[in-house]
Amino acid sequence: MTKILLSIVLVLVVIYIVPFIVYGLSSTLIGAKMPEGVSPLMFLISVLISKIGTAIAFVLIFYFARNSLSGHWFLYAFIWWLMFAIGEIGQTIGPNYSWKEAIAGVISETAYFPLSAYIVNWLIKV
Repeated sequence: MTKILLSIVLVLVVIYIVPFIVYGLSSTLIGAKMPEGVSPLMFLISVLISKIGTAIAFVLIFYFARNSLSGHWFLYAFIWWLMFAIGEIGQTIGPNYSWKEAIAGVISETAYFPLSAYIVNWLIKV
């Protein structure tokens, strides 16, 4: 149980911090913007809540399927990356989300899913 909780915390840290670095750079380099109409604090809280759910699901799916997924962390990361990358593209159709933000999102996911999968694979063994 300790390794599961540690995995959730570490994955949460990775998937919460990496996007802020990437979005910060992309706002400077390509003009990506924070969603309009929401305070920065509320935005950070909403992202944290979303990432908590993602971290829990990411770790628990790996844990319950560890007999099949152990050693296949990169494939596991790719499956999650694919799902989220398609979601980024879908969000560009809606309001207040441009290709700049979608590109930043895909770059973030390209970094944090493999790192998160490696951490989970390392901590949760068969």
